[in-house]
Amino acid sequence: MRLVWFRNDLRLSDNPALRHGCASDEPVAALFIISPTQWRQHKMAPIRQRFILAQVDALGRELAALGIQLHLLRVETFAEVPAALTDLCRELGVSQLYANQAIELDEQRRDHAVTAALAEQEVGCHWLNGCCVLPPGRVLTGGREMFKVFTPFSRAWLKALDEDGFVIHRAPAPRGEPLPWQPLAERAFVDAALGETTPDPRWPVGEAEALRRLHAFLEQGVLDYGETRDFPALAGTSVLSPYLAAGIVSPRQCVAALQQRLGGRPQSKAQPGFVWLNELIWREFYRHLLVLIPTLSMNRPFKPETAALPWSWDPDAFAAWCEGRTGYPIVDAAMRCLNATGWMHNRLRMIVASFLTKDLHIHWRLGEDYFMSRLIDGDLAANNGGWQWAAGTGADAAPYFRVFNPTTQGQRFDPQGDFIRTWVSELADLPATYVHQPHDWLRLKGRQDYPAPMVDHAVARVRAIEMFRDLEKT
Repeated sequence: MRLVWFRNDLRLSDNPALRHGCASDEPVAALFIISPTQWRQHKMAPIRQRFILAQVDALGRELAALGIQLHLLRVETFAEVPAALTDLCRELGVSQLYANQAIELDEQRRDHAVTAALAEQEVGCHWLNGCCVLPPGRVLTGGREMFKVFTPFSRAWLKALDEDGFVIHRAPAPRGEPLPWQPLAERAFVDAALGETTPDPRWPVGEAEALRRLHAFLEQGVLDYGETRDFPALAGTSVLSPYLAAGIVSPRQCVAALQQRLGGRPQSKAQPGFVWLNELIWREFYRHLLVLIPTLSMNRPFKPETAALPWSWDPDAFAAWCEGRTGYPIVDAAMRCLNATGWMHNRLRMIVASFLTKDLHIHWRLGEDYFMSRLIDGDLAANNGGWQWAAGTGADAAPYFRVFNPTTQGQRFDPQGDFIRTWVSELADLPATYVHQPHDWLRLKGRQDYPAPMVDHAVARVRAIEMFRDLEKT
């Protein structure tokens, strides 16, 4: 018996572990491990947990239709996984385990412990690359080291992809008669602590939905992506991030579909579609970094010296940011959107992260954790990379003297205030002329229903720059 362990790769197509697991005539079973306590420790958002469990339900039905049973284990923490997996392998008579490798530190430690435990049972473990187009360690400098800077990484990544190529593998053929599938909601281990398992109607699950979104974006939006991606009131992005984070669609499928749409792979910014491809390369870069620098999984900065920055931990200021009560309309609209939907536009992620770290001078770790606790697409590598970039502590971070002005960012990327008025009800009736700086208009109307700015941006910006300059002097 071969066992395929699904993790953040909840798909049948282009799944290396599933493909290798089904490469012989031996019987195949599948596994997904639910770890609610560990998920909470990792700040997994309830909406993300619900999304994953709904996809596991869909995956179980699809596997059952192929004659493959998906076993579900509830194992509260990673520390308990090796023993639980050993017992299951013994029960099923498993000789080989197949899984796509994890890149996060706790998950890698879990997998090393699984390998050791199963070796005692003479069960072979096979760890494959299912999370990146090119596996960590493939894209190297001339000195055979992994990259720490994005631009040379992206050039080397494109070159390596040209050299290696890739193949998208179809879902496996049926391996027997269809099997019954018991929905998660009917399982004995589903309780209040596990949370909701039915799909959120705002985020339909399924590989078909992920591919539909991918191809709709490539047909309708990819050619204009460079011009529209920064405007949150427009449908200018693919909104594929939840599906990529859960592995419902693979990054290789995205690159292959882009190539098919354009008749080739773009190689430079001058070519259509490259801007979106570059976002996929950024995703790869952050994942490779997480493997190169495991301390990124431990709340440590990419630039070690920045650990000495005198960040604030002010709980009241942090709460105002979390709840969208900063008095800066674009920041408040973005945070309220996140809290209501579990998703935030990428430009807005940069704006609110800059505001927390450079205007309120609050530690980026608090923002990173809050995002993970709310985002449906919460992904450690991308989230950590983005927060450290904004805070000035990470790889390819903006120079410390570059501080986003939240007012001018709003004026530039939401010029008519459409996004702001959608999410900040207090400003819904304001004309575009005043929506980005509403306080004088509100005072004239005798209204006090929207908070005054928490800080003076010009003053806060100077303090942020001083923090980094003082660090350079030490």
